[in-house]
Amino acid sequence: MNINQVLDNLIIELHLLDPLSSLVFIKLEIHLVHGVTKNNQASFCREFEEIGSSYFSISMAALLILIHLATLLNSSLAVRKLLGTQTNIETEFIRTSCGTTTDPGLCMTTFSGYASEIQVSPKLLARTALSVSLNTTLSASTVIAKLSKSQGLKPKEIAAIRDCVEELKDSVDELKRACDEMGSGGGKSFELRMSDIQTWVSAALTDEDTCMDGFSGKYVNGNLKTTVRRQIVKVAHLISIALTFVNHYAAHP
Repeated sequence: MNINQVLDNLIIELHLLDPLSSLVFIKLEIHLVHGVTKNNQASFCREFEEIGSSYFSISMAALLILIHLATLLNSSLAVRKLLGTQTNIETEFIRTSCGTTTDPGLCMTTFSGYASEIQVSPKLLARTALSVSLNTTLSASTVIAKLSKSQGLKPKEIAAIRDCVEELKDSVDELKRACDEMGSGGGKSFELRMSDIQTWVSAALTDEDTCMDGFSGKYVNGNLKTTVRRQIVKVAHLISIALTFVNHYAAHP
């Protein structure tokens, strides 16, 4: 087999291997067209060796990069799958826990966003529920307090609003104490701490009922009663949910 036949075979194989290897292909093709003489055989061999070496280095580098990227992709997919599975477990824990409360829908809507923080910890679930209840009570107190500045209110309505705000302040104090006690780790025994927390949360729940009692009379404007009730009902439901979680944690620490 002469050198031209060898080159013919090389061109075909290189082209089949990688049609984009135009540098090698064109370089070989030029030498074929012009012929390889004794005078330029050495020069051609050196050029081919340099090109081939460069092409091989580039190909190997590209191959290594592809292998590395494939490894990273597989690792990324594995991590995503693991995280997805973990998230499903955490969300299911929230769903199951909410199923034991008086308002599973509100519970799931409120606490599903905290799944990654709560994980599958009854303690973190109870603590989060207390914190959310506290913040919601503060917000409700602000909204209801502003109602006292509404135009056209009767003196009894203003008095009912002020009494309600006082009850909410008591709730805030009790929930703060419950949150602080839940976060403390020393001093009293676990049973005593949980008993205190249960007492404070129960008292906060009673405060909401007392607030609504002031708006039960016929003298209260319907729109005012509806606005207050909307705020208090949500607060009461969240505190009730928190109490359920606290009771569960107290029984199963």
